[in-house]
Amino acid sequence: MPPLRSTGPGREAEHPEYAGQYRLESCLGGGGMGVVHLATSASGLRLAIKVVHAEYAADPEFRARFRQEVNAARRVSGAFTAPVVDADPNAELPWMATLFIPGDTLAERVKRNGALAPDDVRRLGAGLAEALRDIHRAGVVHRDLKPSNVLLAADGPKVIDFGISRPTDSDLRTETGKLIGSPPFMAPEQFQRPREVGPAADVFAMGAVLAHAATGRGPFDSNSPYIVAYQVVHNEPDLAGAPEDLAPLIRRCLAKDPGERPLPGEIMEALRLPATAGAGTTGSGAGAFIPAQRRPSGQPLAEGGREQSTQWTRRIRRQDRPASASVSASAGQDSPASRADQPTHHRPSKRATPESLRQRRRWALTAGAVLALAAVGAGIALYAAEDGDGTGPGPGGTAVRQQARSFKPWHTNLGGASDTAPACVSGAGALYCVSGGRTTRLDPLNGHVMWASAAAGERHSSGTAARRATPAAPTLSGGLLQLVDGGRIRALDPRTGEDRWAVDASAYEAVEHGADTTLLIGSGGTVRALNSTTGKPRWTKHVGGLGTQWIAGPGDDGEFFAVTASADGATTSVSAIDAHGGAVRWTAETAGSLSPFGASDGAVYLLSSNTDLLVDAVVRLDTADRTAHRFPLTTPADQAEATESGGTAYVYGAGGSLVAVDTTATRRQSAVRWRLETSASRPSRPVVSDRRLYLTAPDGRLLATDLRTGKPLGQTRPRLGSEPGRVVGELPAPVVGEGGRVYGSAPDGSVFAVDGRNPASW
Repeated sequence: MPPLRSTGPGREAEHPEYAGQYRLESCLGGGGMGVVHLATSASGLRLAIKVVHAEYAADPEFRARFRQEVNAARRVSGAFTAPVVDADPNAELPWMATLFIPGDTLAERVKRNGALAPDDVRRLGAGLAEALRDIHRAGVVHRDLKPSNVLLAADGPKVIDFGISRPTDSDLRTETGKLIGSPPFMAPEQFQRPREVGPAADVFAMGAVLAHAATGRGPFDSNSPYIVAYQVVHNEPDLAGAPEDLAPLIRRCLAKDPGERPLPGEIMEALRLPATAGAGTTGSGAGAFIPAQRRPSGQPLAEGGREQSTQWTRRIRRQDRPASASVSASAGQDSPASRADQPTHHRPSKRATPESLRQRRRWALTAGAVLALAAVGAGIALYAAEDGDGTGPGPGGTAVRQQARSFKPWHTNLGGASDTAPACVSGAGALYCVSGGRTTRLDPLNGHVMWASAAAGERHSSGTAARRATPAAPTLSGGLLQLVDGGRIRALDPRTGEDRWAVDASAYEAVEHGADTTLLIGSGGTVRALNSTTGKPRWTKHVGGLGTQWIAGPGDDGEFFAVTASADGATTSVSAIDAHGGAVRWTAETAGSLSPFGASDGAVYLLSSNTDLLVDAVVRLDTADRTAHRFPLTTPADQAEATESGGTAYVYGAGGSLVAVDTTATRRQSAVRWRLETSASRPSRPVVSDRRLYLTAPDGRLLATDLRTGKPLGQTRPRLGSEPGRVVGELPAPVVGEGGRVYGSAPDGSVFAVDGRNPASW
């Protein structure tokens, strides 16, 4: 860990500049146990990082509890929480980083605007009940649910601050130790039998939270925590002012006997709103935005849908710049925890811009907490004929079927760091992976190593940040294997692994690969094009400006697209650039602040961001007539990624929702084909192959979803390795190969292959 700015015994001396590899930018808030700082990953993802006070860092018992907190937060569903992306309980000052979620806490909203409107309380309750259901399914009891631990995000309430034991939270003590929780929102058994606290205690706390939201005050109010404790154990709750139709349910949640309290599923059903209740309605004076209830997995929505792209050009990491992942964390009591590749899927260059632009970089191969996907039923039927997989009629189908029959799943450990996953690309009859400072060619049929070569980062990078950074996946361009690492671009012979050429790229911010051209992209609009086969310069010119993003066109047409949003975000310019000569073929201007995520024959696909930097629409720009078609999303997505296939954009937001948006739909049709709550907050970028979509979870699981219905099809086992307490910072996307094979990579340093045609058997 980098050194602290100052030393000393007091909290005033705690001014860390870094938490692990993350540079701390500003303070978001603090509590009894630590301080939460805002940070930004190398890819531009916003993080909130909690750093523990030195007095508790010196306590071995507290460190153990903090480690338990990290492990508990990793297990819960990211669709309803601020997911953990990185943490180090063993650091000099232990820290935890979670995804930054914009939005007020419920405590702040009520303090500023007063009680919420009845419909908003219902939506809040439905969201919290759904969150508790998934949290309890993961085997976690929160124990400290309260208004300051509920974030009102754009896509619904988020529960934060898991399993924290705070010695300074209360003046009360038990005979066996320190009381855990906040008295006004604690269940009677937390005072009487703290060792027997179970999921029902969270339901009690939820009832107190709903009472606070509905009336502007808690059901047990007093300035003394001792009096509050007595009221919780012996008195009936004060629900004066609560809506008449909600008061009975709240009263059931606040039952003294845990067995008399409803289950989260019962609460969800009781709070189900009529279909006529609009999403996001607000009552007089409430000012709160609580989205409509989530729909079941795979159920189509009325309209909208949205995603955000993987702005995919690999960043060139300099030795003096720590590489990062993405995160946000929760603070101590009442602290604002988190306010404030592959074939047809192209990755646009990242913006090297000020904060407002950096935060739109959605590539963010980061990962959130280790989260459970919704249970996948067994016995899912396979499609009898899948032409795109080579198993149905068509040229070469028989040969591919014979090869598929001889294929068996395999698993190869490449010996990388225990908290990073290899990054791979498939092509030229092999699988090429970068891991642990080495580039390796693997036999795609059995995983045998064909050759291994030292990567640039092994010679040019040093320090913890460099070792922990997830490597960029190699790219095949100009018949060579291109590596971006250590401030250089290297080109290797894919057959032997021998160096062909290398170029110093430390003066540039990003790189984008085309079929036979490599672009070096500077922060101010300077672009240098190289012949990918020889490394020789093709042209250098100034294109766009600050914040311009690049994406390669499809096939061998030799075309790139440069996308530049105006300073005020009102318009975006898209230009088609000839890869070989640098000539501008055409330029089009369209409304909104747009970021590219894909290009196919006849269209460029972009994500539109609003003034809050949330993705609110998918835009298809037809390259023939330069006409833009906009497809709004019902709920804006934060820090989303997207991929495109066959005119459909698959958008993955930070909250865990995967949405399929049909950009060929007419106005009479719904653009949203389906929506799935994946229950995984920050997995890899999704990739598509014929009838299925694949993504990788932070614990190394490979997940498969049906493209047509959004139904989960299967998942592999976790592969966390020897350091299961460590959270993965970034996660490469899976790779789709020939014959229906799918290759995943995991935090244990391994690469594995499965038969993508039968996910139910994984």
